[in-house]
Amino acid sequence: MNRKQLEKLGVPDDAVPEAIKAIQSAANQGIRGKEMQAFLQGVVANPAGYIADDHFADLARQLMQPDIPVRHAPVPYRTWGGEYIDESSHHQMREACSLPHAVGAALMPDAHVGYGLPIGGVLALEGAVCPYAVGVDIACRMKLTVLDVPVERLEDERNLPDFRNAIENGTLFGTGKSFKKRHQHDVMDQDWSVSRVTRENKDKAWSQMGTSGSGNHFVEFGTLTIAEPELGLPAGNYVSLLSHSGSRGAGHAVCSTYSAIAQKNLPRQYRDFGRLAWLDLETQAGQEYWAAMNLMGDYASANHAIIHQSVSKLLGAETLATVENHHNFAWKETHLGKEVIVHRKGATPAGEGVLGVIPGSMATPAYVVRGKGNAESFHSASHGAGRQMSRTKANSMFRFNAVRGDLKKKGITVLSAGSDEVPGVYKNIDDIMAAQQDLVDIVARFDPRIVKMCGDGSKAED
Repeated sequence: MNRKQLEKLGVPDDAVPEAIKAIQSAANQGIRGKEMQAFLQGVVANPAGYIADDHFADLARQLMQPDIPVRHAPVPYRTWGGEYIDESSHHQMREACSLPHAVGAALMPDAHVGYGLPIGGVLALEGAVCPYAVGVDIACRMKLTVLDVPVERLEDERNLPDFRNAIENGTLFGTGKSFKKRHQHDVMDQDWSVSRVTRENKDKAWSQMGTSGSGNHFVEFGTLTIAEPELGLPAGNYVSLLSHSGSRGAGHAVCSTYSAIAQKNLPRQYRDFGRLAWLDLETQAGQEYWAAMNLMGDYASANHAIIHQSVSKLLGAETLATVENHHNFAWKETHLGKEVIVHRKGATPAGEGVLGVIPGSMATPAYVVRGKGNAESFHSASHGAGRQMSRTKANSMFRFNAVRGDLKKKGITVLSAGSDEVPGVYKNIDDIMAAQQDLVDIVARFDPRIVKMCGDGSKAED
């Protein structure tokens, strides 16, 4: 009798192991077929009546466990930039800190409400991984490339068609968008059979490699200001290419599939955790998710590599330096004297000496930063400015064309975007950076000049 048959008889997921043991024990005594089904239905209907049964006692005791939700005392977490964070985000953080595997957490200054864990949340679990604490867009990341293009070329309005062509023909924006002619990258030679969902989504991933998605994903040209020698470059101003995107449809499928498995397998006393459901890393599902997540990390990195390669080639530019980092991922790290799984959902790795990019908005700077390795933040920093209003509210308050006109007067050309991504929906990036001076040092500033985001109304992906 398999799991689906047991489910039809009313056996809950967390009692399936005991049910299988009971079936095996009873079968050894000649109980089979309809008689076995009758026994199982009887135990489900009245477990107390079978508490002394030779075969079904363990199943009966499992079924008699209370459905009362269990809440552990939440582990403490430190907040940066608390004046910029609403109570709903704190509520989500406290919920996450109540998970039975939680050992520590932190909340970054760009935090706002997400699914399960708030965006800007850092959560350390011992021996378990939570798909929604990683996020739907697994390995969403930043990449900055410094180009050998004179700044004067970018500043001359007559050259706008060259830069526009490079972005608009170097990548694609929108949910589900893909290339007919596939790009080549070694990541497609990796083992995509680590899970059923990666195997089934390999073709989609290949066709989407080099695309940029929707929501807050972008590709933009701007000027990078380096005050002191850094990134192997002398101080000065440089034309740079900055992108933000992740693992596209394949990553979404991995998160959705394994979060559903995690929720289905939660013990009854924990089922109200919902999207905060976790997978024990010792289980097959946990190992599959971990392998799939890491593959999506490699794929997202390759995705950015192709975007930058394509856009730079169309512009006729060469690379001088690069900086890149994930910000929707989970890492095995040592903190508090033990190995833990550090989830950074919308948070940038900021270990001592680690470089990363923290963007603002289409009208405000992005910063290249070097981590300080602050133990209280689990070596993390914010991943951006952070939203201060929902997409629905933004669409009701702003009109994109009006905002685009205002930005043009300030020297910023927006090729396409949605009204839910205009500057007014974000917190002030300089306030956010000031709130985390003990987490990172700023080593360079990027000011956007030509920006492209999804403008077709596609649903946000992360």
